[in-house]
Amino acid sequence: MGAGWVGLVTGACLAELGHEVVVRDVVEDRVRALASGEIPMYEAGLEASVQSAGDRLRFTVDLAEVVDEPRVILVCVGTPAMYSGDADLTAVHGVVRELADVGVPEGTVLAMKSTVPVGTGTTIRKELDDQGLGHVGYVSNPEFLAEGTAVKDFMQPDRVVVGGDDDAAADRVAQLYVALDAPIVRTDVASAEMIKLASNAFLATRISFVNEIANVCDATGADVTEVARGIGLDKRLGPHFLNAGIGFGGSCFPKDVNALKQLAGNSGYHFQLLNAVIEVNELQKRRVVGKLTKHLGPLRGKVVTLLGLTFKPDTDDMREASSLVLASRLIAEGADVRGWDPVAVEQARALLTGVELFSDPVEALADADAAVIVTEWSQIRELPFADVREMMRTPLIVDGRNLLDPAELRKLGFTYEGIGVPSA
Repeated sequence: MGAGWVGLVTGACLAELGHEVVVRDVVEDRVRALASGEIPMYEAGLEASVQSAGDRLRFTVDLAEVVDEPRVILVCVGTPAMYSGDADLTAVHGVVRELADVGVPEGTVLAMKSTVPVGTGTTIRKELDDQGLGHVGYVSNPEFLAEGTAVKDFMQPDRVVVGGDDDAAADRVAQLYVALDAPIVRTDVASAEMIKLASNAFLATRISFVNEIANVCDATGADVTEVARGIGLDKRLGPHFLNAGIGFGGSCFPKDVNALKQLAGNSGYHFQLLNAVIEVNELQKRRVVGKLTKHLGPLRGKVVTLLGLTFKPDTDDMREASSLVLASRLIAEGADVRGWDPVAVEQARALLTGVELFSDPVEALADADAAVIVTEWSQIRELPFADVREMMRTPLIVDGRNLLDPAELRKLGFTYEGIGVPSA
């Protein structure tokens, strides 16, 4: 249920594993496009996965195709944050109401993949019972997909979490994943819901922590890339999510961190650590402005080019992207802002008001006073920097992802500023 990013990846991968999958969505244009082979989003490997699924994968707006026989119904609808910070579960409850209206056969299992607050399972179970769907099993089956690597994450997961108080229903959901070489974590519904939120919150905490270390490195002359390498070799810690930069974004980390903070607050607990994680992430995006003014002085009239606009590479998603904050701050400082991204120029047109957008990164850098690397696209490494040096008005690079080799760029005559990397 839901042909968005999670629903489409999940449906395609389950079909590729050999299951018969129907993906249902209420947006007719989206279903029509998918049925004709058009993929409405950029996600590495997704198009190939859909093609590999063949006739095992169908798309429809007709709910009758979903309830024509006992199935595992995977709920993959959006749960965006409301102004209060709570998750908007309108679409989730809408699924239950629709199923109650049409009725579903004995043996049907409803599995929640959408990210929901802890306690949602209890509410949904009661709602199912009240709507005459007491015969429907309920299971929490959270997704752990990262944009840009979602297909790989599904097919090669670290674990599959199945939370259910009904063993028969949980068994049916677990059976979907037996072809995968991954441990299946069987637990209760509430714990499964918490595992999803806690996992993303902990990863976000690591990012904010290493960014704080990077800021101290800036002040002391240490190199955060060397510090992170030394930390990552500790078997108790590991190297993952220790890349300093200008903060995290996207549809998952910001939403899930805030959701867990909100859940704790609603339960009477003040989650101080998550407050700090959020604050560090917001301030980190703004540190670029200080690095620019350090070399350029006042930014009014200066031309600044943002390289990469999505929140991470290998996706066209700009939700909570650092480029949104940076562009707004630079425009407020009076800078003329340009932007380039290999896949998200069209998305950027609707979001980056006042930014001149380019399809060619070299053109975007001509006569620029500074380049800011916002997203670590591999194409940036391949730029002809010797030529770019001659084209830029001021050869300044602020590397917000520590993507490039400082020594090589300085050798070419650039002034290079990284995040937590010595400036000279």
